[in-house]
Amino acid sequence: MDEPLNLVLFSGTDDKLQAAAILTAGAAALGKPVNVFLQYWALDAFRRERIDRDHGLAPESGAEGRAHVDALRAAGQVSWAETFRQAKELGVVDIQACSLSMDLLGIEENNLDSLVDGVEGVTAFYLNAANGQVVFI
Repeated sequence: MDEPLNLVLFSGTDDKLQAAAILTAGAAALGKPVNVFLQYWALDAFRRERIDRDHGLAPESGAEGRAHVDALRAAGQVSWAETFRQAKELGVVDIQACSLSMDLLGIEENNLDSLVDGVEGVTAFYLNAANGQVVFI
């Protein structure tokens, strides 16, 4: 279980962020290290002032998707941000912001939620990924 799971998060919609958080928590619970690389709209969702907002759903989810999400929330499903927090308590989870995305979106490191461990470039991400699987969401 030494090879990390490496997630590149591009989408900032709640359904895709929740899927990424669940994958992260599952891997962490099994003792697998996880590297999360935040780009563009996913990075934007991790801003301190935006992390608890509704970020919508992917267009393909439609109205039926919204109904399912509302039912899950009513049943007590925690947010994707809380799932990431729990994953960090379970195991080794490193969440890094993409330095290029930071520049393009005009985001400063102090604008990010405490879930984000730092800022790195794509080369550093690949070096940390080693021989582990890379999943793009």
